[in-house]
Amino acid sequence: MEKMDTGNDLSGHIALVTGASSGLGVRFAQVLSAAGAAVVITARRAEKLAELEAEINGQGGKALAVALDVTDLDNIGSFFDGLRAQDMMPDILVNNAGMNVVKPALDYTPDDYRQVLDTNLTAPFFLANEFARHHIAEGNAARIINIASVGGYNVLPGLTPYCTSKSGIIMMTRGLAREWANKKINVNAICPGYIETEINDFWWQTEGGKKQIASWPRRRLASKSDLDGALLLLAGPQGSGMTGTAITVDDGQYI
Repeated sequence: MEKMDTGNDLSGHIALVTGASSGLGVRFAQVLSAAGAAVVITARRAEKLAELEAEINGQGGKALAVALDVTDLDNIGSFFDGLRAQDMMPDILVNNAGMNVVKPALDYTPDDYRQVLDTNLTAPFFLANEFARHHIAEGNAARIINIASVGGYNVLPGLTPYCTSKSGIIMMTRGLAREWANKKINVNAICPGYIETEINDFWWQTEGGKKQIASWPRRRLASKSDLDGALLLLAGPQGSGMTGTAITVDDGQYI
């Protein structure tokens, strides 16, 4: 019987994590590094990236920090050219960069809307395209993991453009997975529930936030670490048969 690989060893792989200056992006980079992958970490805040780069390298991992505004679409090609020049072209892409503007739909300006959709949907599409273009040309296997949200399936009050972007990410995941199914490019998504990060931490101390937590079956916020298993599954050998899938990890918030 053929020996089965039941581990999460990512040694020899390079993972690119966008939005890695805070929140889930930091956790994703740490987890992938701990599994043996070299990590390229990107965000706009270079000083925060430098801190994470130093932390990972100081623990014996390999991290390369590169400041990047994912909405600057004209620079995506040169960004990947720079990684290739440093022999750091990733074969795992975690499309994590995202943002939100919290206000009723009627109060949204065109700039608000563009900012949310450009960051959460347009940028991941073109990052995935440029990433896949390289690996398809080289005949390499590669993984794309898009970070969607339970908001891609559920109405989150006051977050209509955000939910629109995350619903789009889920369909984008399926569409790209179909297009690249015979090109050895696996494209999947993770749909986290509510997890405390710097973009929402203010809310959970309010009466409204406390009431929301009390309405969930487990009456608690999910943890960043709850996403570790799904991330390693989709990035590692055990996820080789998965493409076009969106995995919900919400601690039962939307049962």
